Amino acid sequence: MKIIIPDNINTTPTNAMLAETIDHVRAILGEKMDQLTVERAAIGLFFTGVKLSDGHGGLCFTPIKEIPEAVCCPSSAKAMPLSGKLGGRKVSTYLDDIFKDNILRKALGIAALNALSAACWDLMPEKDYRIELGKDSFDELEITPGMKAVVVGALVPVIRKLIAADADFRILELDPLTLKPNEMPYFAEASRAPEFVPDADLLVITGTTIINNTLQGLLSLAKPGAEIVVTGPTISMLPDAFFARGVTSLGGILVTEPDELLDIISEAGSGYHFFGKSAQMLIISKNN
Repeated sequence: MKIIIPDNINTTPTNAMLAETIDHVRAILGEKMDQLTVERAAIGLFFTGVKLSDGHGGLCFTPIKEIPEAVCCPSSAKAMPLSGKLGGRKVSTYLDDIFKDNILRKALGIAALNALSAACWDLMPEKDYRIELGKDSFDELEITPGMKAVVVGALVPVIRKLIAADADFRILELDPLTLKPNEMPYFAEASRAPEFVPDADLLVITGTTIINNTLQGLLSLAKPGAEIVVTGPTISMLPDAFFARGVTSLGGILVTEPDELLDIISEAGSGYHFFGKSAQMLIISKNN
């Protein structure tokens, strides 16, 4: 059964990537997917997470800046109308929300898709790609002399690494206030992506581009042979649709203790609070 996107929903290329991933998940899980529910859900300051009825967990970045109307109780109720009623809903309803306009429900849907991907990996003894646990995708990046790079988002570890290497790079970011003074010389308006991305040998993209539907547009600008890394908790899912569009590796998070993790993120916890305890970093990359 394929995901059917309603006619009134904007079918962006990025939505198509997510729809392909959902179809792939369903092909692996089969009828089991129809029986799964979301046992717990939490929307924290930094992360949104779910625990499925089979015990798997998933995370997504919380897109706080995307809900400017959430400034008082009545407006916040509009932004998240299902508060108090999230537990026990079928996972399929969460996946449907990925293709709708409510940004918080979309984040919950992506977290559910990441949890389903973890369930798939448990059923896949052999894969067409490598999954390495406990590794940070930023640590694996190799910066070589003469390399041109573009970083999409305020990804501090890779920005620091590029500055230290005196690399030729640009930071495409919607909000320059997220950058430090020493990073501003590398800043470029996000609208200038067509100017810089086609020349990049290395393209490092925040997984948040999945939420705001800009990922596919960025990938379409990349030159053949570029190293393309998409990273962040939002992108912790089956990689096939991304590899088909030129991505070389994904850097995500595997939830190992869902209840503990949801408790932490509901108290404004960040990766510093749960890495190595209730979640692990992971790298998904193509086989050589």
